[in-house]
Amino acid sequence: MSFFTPQHPSDIRSTRFKLAIGGLVLGTALGASATALAQSEDYPSKPVELIVPWSPGGGSDTLMRVVSNHAEAYLGQPMPVINMPGVSGTTGLEALAERDPDGYTVGQIHEGLLVANHTQLTELNWDDFTPVAALTASPQYLTVNADSPWQTFGEFVDYAQKNPGEIRVGVTLGGIPHVHAAMMEDAANLSFRYVGFEGTGARIRSLVGGHIDAAIGDIASSGEFVKNGNLRFLAVGSAERQEETPDVPTFKELGYDSLSLNIVRGLIAPKGTPEDKVAVLADAMQELSQDERFTQAVHNAGAKVHFEGPGAFADYLETTDKTIERLSGKLAK
Repeated sequence: MSFFTPQHPSDIRSTRFKLAIGGLVLGTALGASATALAQSEDYPSKPVELIVPWSPGGGSDTLMRVVSNHAEAYLGQPMPVINMPGVSGTTGLEALAERDPDGYTVGQIHEGLLVANHTQLTELNWDDFTPVAALTASPQYLTVNADSPWQTFGEFVDYAQKNPGEIRVGVTLGGIPHVHAAMMEDAANLSFRYVGFEGTGARIRSLVGGHIDAAIGDIASSGEFVKNGNLRFLAVGSAERQEETPDVPTFKELGYDSLSLNIVRGLIAPKGTPEDKVAVLADAMQELSQDERFTQAVHNAGAKVHFEGPGAFADYLETTDKTIERLSGKLAK
């Protein structure tokens, strides 16, 4: 048998107070959720600026203008390119770090920022920003003069091991090509003699002229010279063989699993950019990556579409950063 116990008036008032507070808290939570949803649905309501920290006409600028030209259909707003070159791509990224984290400014990043950080050009690194998405990848090739004695990467490695410091490799000192060559040294126990050049075009022309023995190149910079019989590709740093060069093996299939030689370009936002706005940007970029016209335009610019969302892109940057940090001693030589 159960009995009803009358409540004291103060208990009743207390119960009513708790119910009122609970309702207020629930109402506030639901209101905040609705507001956040509304904000997400309204975003973006104006153009999203894309800072490219390199000069007009280069690889990064060309590819980011391809992104800019196709993004509005999926983002709902224009994404104008703002060039801010200087100090190996760090000036524009330092400006990006100072922008409000409101989702209306993003920047282009590739491995160059990581190199600049570990060679003391800048204190900034990838984790001072919020990764949005990886967009393109440019596979890099070990390239030699067609008159060289090396027909295969195995022959190149064998010669380099027997003649340390003799092979002259053209790179951008302290840049991504330098990192890629250092990765080869590390993976195959080699030692190169580095020759510095300001850009890809200069070192490839030097290679064609026989002034250096090898260089890191890509389809855009070296493909025509290979077709014309001036240069030879020995291996490519992509995960799979490339459609344009089906006879060129990957470093991975040659037994060098660690040699992933790509320039991966993507978008980052100022630290603290809200997750819902990052998600909107990333979703738009993922849809863009499936657009056939965009894919063809990227291909025409000498790269491949390579989409990774915020988490996967962050993982790639973190892993690559550790490799560059480990090899930073070689980059100072």
